[in-house]
Amino acid sequence: MAVLRLSPLALSRSRFALSPLAETLGTVIALARPRTAPWLAAWHARQLPAFTGALAADPFAAGLVGLVATTTWLPRCVAIPPPDGLRTTLVDELAAVRAVPDAVFRAELETSLAHPHPRYAADPRRPRDLSFLTGHGWGARTAAALHALWAAHIAPEWPRRRALLERDIAHRAGLLATRGWPGALDQMSRHSTWEGPDAIRFGHRPGPDRVIGDSGMLFVPVSLATGTWLCEGPPGHYAQVYPARGAATAHTAPADATTGPGRALERLLGTGRATLLHSLRQPATSTELAARLQQSLGTVGGHLAVLRDAGLIVGTRVGRRVVYRRTERGELLAGDGAETE
Repeated sequence: MAVLRLSPLALSRSRFALSPLAETLGTVIALARPRTAPWLAAWHARQLPAFTGALAADPFAAGLVGLVATTTWLPRCVAIPPPDGLRTTLVDELAAVRAVPDAVFRAELETSLAHPHPRYAADPRRPRDLSFLTGHGWGARTAAALHALWAAHIAPEWPRRRALLERDIAHRAGLLATRGWPGALDQMSRHSTWEGPDAIRFGHRPGPDRVIGDSGMLFVPVSLATGTWLCEGPPGHYAQVYPARGAATAHTAPADATTGPGRALERLLGTGRATLLHSLRQPATSTELAARLQQSLGTVGGHLAVLRDAGLIVGTRVGRRVVYRRTERGELLAGDGAETE
């Protein structure tokens, strides 16, 4: 079984990151596979016509997506570690995809083709060869196809998705502060487990161990994937992508703030506390909330105390800061993305 090995220095420098490219890959896989999780059924039905139409018009994109969705080995030319941590942009990531030489691109896809997912090996959409690799400039064509899929299926939802991903990171940062990396990685994925003080088993497939470089490892949540995958960059640079907590609740429209549950929440909590609870769709410190809502720290602190006593929010110490986030009860009461489809 493949194991990631981290030195004490690499462990101390490991951190969380965001990857719009990984979010795009997770979305593509969710849309391309014939089976979808029950909580994604309504989202899947809304998105599928545009998705299938775009692939029908582009045989290259159709072949690439068919391969990515049915392999156990995502090609490293698209599964790359995010270059700028939490500030990574899709433009930065697609620049790296665009720069992949054709020879490297083909070699990566040949490896993916040789590792079919057992559940989808017989899927008629799975390419049997790489005949869709016509012409040249495959890295640039892949970057263009992924950008189009991002614009159609992720960009309109990105603020909501990003808030969900940041909540997951805040939750795991709290576990990291109190329980170390084994606690932060607990239940991250059924395929990943901590083994001893310096190793992570990230799958059941045989393969060589990887040694993480001194810059540490990245952990990247995504909102739609149900599994994990490993991103590899230059020697020693790795990122593990994993499904974020609460991913089943990420794709609904917010409640009407004037006539629906939003107004009822104001009557229940008061306008100030309701506004603060809604604002915590993205975890924040009291100082950040005060600036965001243009209120004094004293006012924000009083609202936070009441919401915390009611079990609607919790505070997690991260270094010298306390980051507040909504609890599951708070998510349900806020009603701005916590309903299950």
